[in-house]
Amino acid sequence: MAINVDAVYKTVLLILNKEQRGYITPDEFNKTATQVQLDIFEQYFDDLNQQLRVPQVDVDYADRQFNIDEKISFFKAHGVCTYDAVNQFWQLPTTVNGSVSGFQVLYSTQGAPLTSNQVYFYRLGTITYQPKAGYPVELQRLQRNDFYNIDKSPLTRPTEDFPCYLYEGNRLYVKPSAIINAGDIEASILRKPKDVVWAFTSGGSNQYLWDFTNSTNFELEQSEQVNVILRILQYSGIVIRDPQIIQAASAEVAQNEANKKS
Repeated sequence: MAINVDAVYKTVLLILNKEQRGYITPDEFNKTATQVQLDIFEQYFDDLNQQLRVPQVDVDYADRQFNIDEKISFFKAHGVCTYDAVNQFWQLPTTVNGSVSGFQVLYSTQGAPLTSNQVYFYRLGTITYQPKAGYPVELQRLQRNDFYNIDKSPLTRPTEDFPCYLYEGNRLYVKPSAIINAGDIEASILRKPKDVVWAFTSGGSNQYLWDFTNSTNFELEQSEQVNVILRILQYSGIVIRDPQIIQAASAEVAQNEANKKS
């Protein structure tokens, strides 16, 4: 279940205003919250890479690799690629299914704000080939020099049982060249988290009233709520120029990070 954006905003305001340190506007909060969510999201991959190098405890709820992967899994999605017969490459899926079903994937960070069913592409995962009969086959990813030289030897030449691909510029170049039929190639991807939005309307005294309908919650697990609040307080201390907030929040974040990795 996602973290409620209203609960986080009100907690941040409570802590900031307890000693009249300052105030953070909804717009400042939205920008800060979105940045914090991306910071935490990016950290998952470094944490997972670190945990893959150390032995794990085989106990329910205590396997750190499993727990981190579970946090990332909400952003996993898959879809069918489209073949461009003129230029002979496969286009990545424009619509994918995942934890949020049937949303449109954008491969550029430029342009108008996202609509409710749009997300940005983040990373490419596994590419699979679905033959007419049999089980899906995973394609091997190659660099450009290997991709062009692999055909030179009968021993390394790609086949439909052992296909390969080159990934450049959001395009997939697949070998063998006989793989061109609609639905042959599927891709799994990671999408970026949606921007956090605490939407509001104005009350009779021009106060901010939470607009639930037009708000967007954090897409992180509820277990991250404390981490989210502390990191927002770090940025808030910069916004309101209060070093005590920055120091206290930074120390707590550092302690939590140390506990995770000890």
